[in-house]
Amino acid sequence: MLEFSNVDKWYGEYRALDGINAKVAAGEVVVVCGPSGSGKSTMIRTVNRLEPIQGGVIRVAGRDVHDRGCDINALRARIGFVFQQFNLFPHLSVRENVMLSPVKVGGMRPDEAEALTRELLEKVGLAHKIDAMPANLSGGQQQRVAIARALAQRPPILLFDEPTSALDPEMVGEVLTVMKELARDGMTMLVVTHEMGFARDVADRIWFMDQGRILEDTTPQAFFTAPAHPRAQRFLSDVLRTEDVPESMVPGAQIAQADHAATCAA
Repeated sequence: MLEFSNVDKWYGEYRALDGINAKVAAGEVVVVCGPSGSGKSTMIRTVNRLEPIQGGVIRVAGRDVHDRGCDINALRARIGFVFQQFNLFPHLSVRENVMLSPVKVGGMRPDEAEALTRELLEKVGLAHKIDAMPANLSGGQQQRVAIARALAQRPPILLFDEPTSALDPEMVGEVLTVMKELARDGMTMLVVTHEMGFARDVADRIWFMDQGRILEDTTPQAFFTAPAHPRAQRFLSDVLRTEDVPESMVPGAQIAQADHAATCAA
């Protein structure tokens, strides 16, 4: 469904993506994690050309999305994207936000688009908010509307760029619940997130990134019990410390501590 082949991205002299090679199969849920500044959001934004690339190829369903002949509007209509900051149109109601793309881009009849909108809002638990304005919704509700909007063109793949990072802690769960239901329904998803519980419970595979490279591409079981790369071991150690979880739960964290102690001693 999605393939990165030797993808490079530069900001001036800074190399944000360094030879990315990876694939997402249809129906897979892949979680991308790593420290801040590792290239996670940059990578996911290259898939629908929100960011250009300087080298390599990105294919969605076999099509080169950075090909000069690619219709960018048609491309984005087929790739659902959920942003960190919701990005709902503030002057449009929930109904209008969700209907906009199917009608204006997809050419769907308004009555069909409204029926679809009601179906999708029911799916995300917000059918009763169809006439609300974004300003009158909580952050969690706005993000669930954004998910419904992303689903409105019935895309074959959904991209999530840290969808819970702008939410208050009590609102995170309601968004993750919707995402888990989408995963159970077989939606292909590439998710940039720091929610390690979601990664452990829902992901088919985990990509761990640092300095613009994918250092690990493995199963949640392998990642959380025996991370191979020292940088992944340190990352998990830090995550466990902030979540107040015993570090003995992750063997890789113990390895990272030993490496750190040896470095300090030297």
